[in-house]
Amino acid sequence: MSFSTLGLSKPIQLALQKSNYVKLTPIQEKVIPLVLQGHDIMALAQTGSGKSASFVLPTLELWSKNRGEGKSKIKVLVLTPTRELTQQVAEAFKTFGANLEQKPKVVSVIGGESIGDQLYEIQQGCDILVATSGRFLDVLSKKQMNLSHIEFFILDEADKMLNLGFAEELELVLEAIPKKRQNLLFSATYPQKMQGIASKITQNPIEVSVKETATVEAINQRVIEVSRENRGPLLRELLKENKWELVLVFMANKRATDNIAEKFRKYGFQAASFNGDLEQESRNETLLAFKEKKVNILFATDIASRGLDIDNIDCIINYDLPRSPADYIHRVGRTARAGKSGVAISFIDYEDMEHFKLIEKRSDIELNRESVEGFALVGEAPKKAKGPAPVKGKGKSKKDKLREKKAH
Repeated sequence: MSFSTLGLSKPIQLALQKSNYVKLTPIQEKVIPLVLQGHDIMALAQTGSGKSASFVLPTLELWSKNRGEGKSKIKVLVLTPTRELTQQVAEAFKTFGANLEQKPKVVSVIGGESIGDQLYEIQQGCDILVATSGRFLDVLSKKQMNLSHIEFFILDEADKMLNLGFAEELELVLEAIPKKRQNLLFSATYPQKMQGIASKITQNPIEVSVKETATVEAINQRVIEVSRENRGPLLRELLKENKWELVLVFMANKRATDNIAEKFRKYGFQAASFNGDLEQESRNETLLAFKEKKVNILFATDIASRGLDIDNIDCIINYDLPRSPADYIHRVGRTARAGKSGVAISFIDYEDMEHFKLIEKRSDIELNRESVEGFALVGEAPKKAKGPAPVKGKGKSKKDKLREKKAH
């Protein structure tokens, strides 16, 4: 099914053609008509499925028909968990709205930049506000922007915002925006806690779920058993052997990304680190260098698992496994984008085996364990030590505690 069948205005169709958007992805085919009809949406779609366009396009279409007169007013609020995703979504609104008679004034609000400058830009006129949830609340606390005209409230990668503690802050956001609005929620996973949050935002959403089997099948997922001290040498061997042009390597923490990137540069690789400690300007420069292949290997924390709009990543390496099984989906979804194929390799040792079984279960996959000659995992899995059995009668029961409380 093509975009021309959706009934979008000619300026938006022209922008789609310029961006080489021809065929709808499954999530776009399902969601766009529903948004145009004014429904609230709760969509489950895998990373790399084209879900950003599925809310950007219909929102722009509806906004352009009901912009109103005079100075720009904030009518669209989009919240995301990361700076990179915020910038990507803001850029999509600008790209697809470039040919409209009245171009939307899009403002992105992220940490690492002057909050005063961001407030000034909003006050000069803003139609579409795209922000990280944390910085949006900082700006909101200044009480210097008018949110009374908001008609669309969109959460992208909603599950990740929950991990960042957004659930407690949501009340402040909902109090600040009109109750009558169209709500659009998008995520690659919907844990149980997310269902409760969704009910606070919207009462009667249409649930849309798309099984992106084609995307998963395009990723060659592998698991290699290797000890922690051999992971660096094994990675260098894999890089030399496979000649991948762009490789994204996920590490457990910020310090690890910096340390290993420096080691790989000493071995002659064009490597860089990407983590939350980088200044925003450095983050932008690093991503641009990676996109332009001036840097071939990017060692990153999980901030890179969402919002990186880079279509040509050949391989994802889980040097360290993600803490959350749900994040595995987001990580591997950085490759095999835009119809391409890709490889995702996870390194595991004895300590990781149980956790990776949980990842397989949650991701509905089952992968063969591999061993690479010269880097084989040796030794035996450590036996689990049982803790001491609980001693009955030592701890006070709830009833005893209540009696003591009443006695006082």
